[in-house]
Amino acid sequence: MAKKAAPGKKAAGKRTIASGKKAASGKKAASGKKAASGKKAASGKAAGAGKKAGLSKRIAAKRLPIPPPACGAGGAEVLDRLWGVVTQRRDADPTTSHSARLLARGTAKVAQKFGEEAVECLIEAIAGNRDALIAESADTLYHLIVMWVAAGVRTEEVWAELTRREGVSGITEKASRVQKLPIQFGLRTRKIP
Repeated sequence: MAKKAAPGKKAAGKRTIASGKKAASGKKAASGKKAASGKKAASGKAAGAGKKAGLSKRIAAKRLPIPPPACGAGGAEVLDRLWGVVTQRRDADPTTSHSARLLARGTAKVAQKFGEEAVECLIEAIAGNRDALIAESADTLYHLIVMWVAAGVRTEEVWAELTRREGVSGITEKASRVQKLPIQFGLRTRKIP
């Protein structure tokens, strides 16, 4: 196997392609000059687009297929049961119940804790730590349910909203929403600043 030379150095008496000078075939490469094939090499945006396409292919190759959910895995029923437990613990002793301790701190603190858990979930997703992502997702869902209980939201209300959106394009659904928050603050924009 031939050794690669550093850019600009001679490899077997000839300059490397990376230097933009003569290649092994004696023809010029890169930046619109002739490549080893004798044709002009891609330059500028077209060359960058090729790099991006290569990156997209590498990312797609790393994605694992997502199997369909297992039948009887619980799904929403598990979340309904968890909501019931958190609701029951609302009036429990905060020294013996984590849910009671969270709820005693108020909706703002519960929402802050949910946000922290969501960020931890994002970190594990970006890092590619699948097992940690699953664990942090469970934490995030638990804290989401605690936030629902603190705010007086029932699970069936969320399931009904998801059912309403089912089969509707996300773009269409988002465009149909009334942007209430900016209006409440007297802003003249549909975007939340």
